[in-house]
Amino acid sequence: MAASLANDPEHVARIMLSWHSLDLVSCENLQTLWAGYGRICAITARATTDEAAQHLSKLCGVEPRAAGATYPLILKLISPPGNNGLGQEDEGHLRKMLSYEVEQTFYSDVVPLLGDGIVVAKSLASTRQMKGQKSEAELGGLLATLMVDLSPRFPVPGGKRSALNRTQVQSSLEWLARFHGRSWGLLPDSLDRYLLPPLQEHERRRQQCTGNDAFGRGLWLNGGYTYLSTRQGEYASLARDAHSEWSSLMCQPWPGCSMSVAEMAAFFLSPRGRPFESYIHGDVKSENLFTTENGDEVAFFDFQYVGLGLGVCDLAKLFTCSVPLDMLVEAYEPLPERLAMGDGERRLLKQYHDSLLWDRQPDFYEWATFKRHWETALVDWCRFQASWGFWGNTEWLEARVRSIIDNNEWRDWLLRNTST
Repeated sequence: MAASLANDPEHVARIMLSWHSLDLVSCENLQTLWAGYGRICAITARATTDEAAQHLSKLCGVEPRAAGATYPLILKLISPPGNNGLGQEDEGHLRKMLSYEVEQTFYSDVVPLLGDGIVVAKSLASTRQMKGQKSEAELGGLLATLMVDLSPRFPVPGGKRSALNRTQVQSSLEWLARFHGRSWGLLPDSLDRYLLPPLQEHERRRQQCTGNDAFGRGLWLNGGYTYLSTRQGEYASLARDAHSEWSSLMCQPWPGCSMSVAEMAAFFLSPRGRPFESYIHGDVKSENLFTTENGDEVAFFDFQYVGLGLGVCDLAKLFTCSVPLDMLVEAYEPLPERLAMGDGERRLLKQYHDSLLWDRQPDFYEWATFKRHWETALVDWCRFQASWGFWGNTEWLEARVRSIIDNNEWRDWLLRNTST
């Protein structure tokens, strides 16, 4: 039954809306998810009671309405390809399926704690929260989330790579700073409930034989999807690639050290409960945000890879993939082989850093420490692109990373911080 329902989003929407005294008015398919793992639909819902209208009005951030009022919602329905030839232990398949669990957890458990200063779509209902509903058996095995549609307030899509303008970039930095800074106060004391990398999480669940009730209720222990422990095959291919300069720069151990630059950077960035770690979005790019007409506010979406990390890891992808190059360097034709931090890059980082610490003492996360973290995040992001494929401000990223790796002060700092 679940498999057939996954191909009928209207029926799923009707069931989930009924939990909140809402009727389905319309259901329009917007897009298919990556690799055919489901779909996203635009929903119009009608309140059948005054109480339902008041609840949804508050959720949507509009003036209270009465029964009969309609509201725009989004349905995200997960239905992995039925005959994809993948085994249950295929890392890519596991990563996708776990990521949708993580996203449901984020919308249901974390978003209500973020406050009104961080714009994120609020969840109305999800199959994760259907326990006790009459339709629980009918929807069993499905992953579906109904959330507020933010497009009326944020009608401009971020667009394709490197498409953000200056105002949108600055608004994105403000959103990220608020999100990272706010999450400092939300992190639990224990890391036990966070999801491990896909293959490890699969094995943990198999050994515990407790299904998703014991695990899968948290976010990723390591936010994002590019970190080295889940990219060992690509890293090994890079190490063997005699034609890539990054093979030796990234993959060969330093003199007197058993780890390569890539391994040390990944080790340092791995979350372990340090005070400056936060939740990170994990896939920051222009395609994953909407903005207001003038770009003065943004709203991020696609929280499949949200988890613990350093905020600079979000910035590394944003700067490389979605920030115009002329905001990072003053003159960029041609870029030198090695490039130190320029004034434009520094201004953007300062804006983020100042906003991040607006309610904290500067010594909580000093600029010098932040700068080293930023450099390490760039090295780690370059490792992923070198092994997977370059896109975005490629020349800038490579020039910056060559300069960082050549810097003896950074090398000494990294060695000191990975020796324990």
